[in-house]
Amino acid sequence: MTIAKTTFAIGLFCAAAIPVLAQDAADPSGTFVDEFGTSFEFSLCGESGTDLCGVLTNLEGESATEENLAFVGTQVMQAEQSGPNEWKGSLSAGGISADATITQTGPDTIEIQGCRAAVLCQTLAYNRA
Repeated sequence: MTIAKTTFAIGLFCAAAIPVLAQDAADPSGTFVDEFGTSFEFSLCGESGTDLCGVLTNLEGESATEENLAFVGTQVMQAEQSGPNEWKGSLSAGGISADATITQTGPDTIEIQGCRAAVLCQTLAYNRA
């Protein structure tokens, strides 16, 4: 009976640990695209190599104004790692900036939550291209 309890406990621990290990191993580097066609190229950056930088690579939809298109090809986001698969920083283009939380929710999915004035928030999902 003791062996069965020990095996059950070890099984629960391993089953619970595997998703966490797999999620921690996810690499946020690469191109990610939202449902509208806007895309970012993400890479680890900063002195420690744990910050996340984002270069706007394409802009589609209502946001694709002449003024905003000027930022395609430039780094518009930098965020410090705040937890496993999560970074907090800012998104800025021109005179507009927003606090940003970037969360890698899976190996091929990133969500960006942008907030202005701490209450006007929007979250968009991006999939690896």
